Amino acid sequence: MSLTLIVTILIVEDSPSELQLMSYYLTESGYNVILATGAKEALEKALLQKPDVIVTDVVMPGMSGFELCRYLKKNPVTATVPIVICSSKNQEIDRLWAMRQGADAYLTKPYTREQLIRAIRSLVN
Repeated sequence: MSLTLIVTILIVEDSPSELQLMSYYLTESGYNVILATGAKEALEKALLQKPDVIVTDVVMPGMSGFELCRYLKKNPVTATVPIVICSSKNQEIDRLWAMRQGADAYLTKPYTREQLIRAIRSLVN
């Protein structure tokens, strides 16, 4: 008998279509998904629901994904939660900056379902 752990992923994305697509990819792949449409909402949900992985956009109103990353990594409750930055910014400097903010992986939009799943699997295994 194999014990399968359900992995919970918090998706932070202000675009409803992106949020829906990502949510679909992840639920279809057997993940439990929590949705947040902004960084402030994501902070609250991350602290309350303690997801296993956080996937966040960079450009969002109010607080950027980079700022969110810094807050999460500074908080003892969320400091060890892996973060995947998912951005349309595809310059090497953006990737380096994301890693400096505490991101564990960086995906560029548009991404494939396989790229998203691979990034998450690399962080939870």
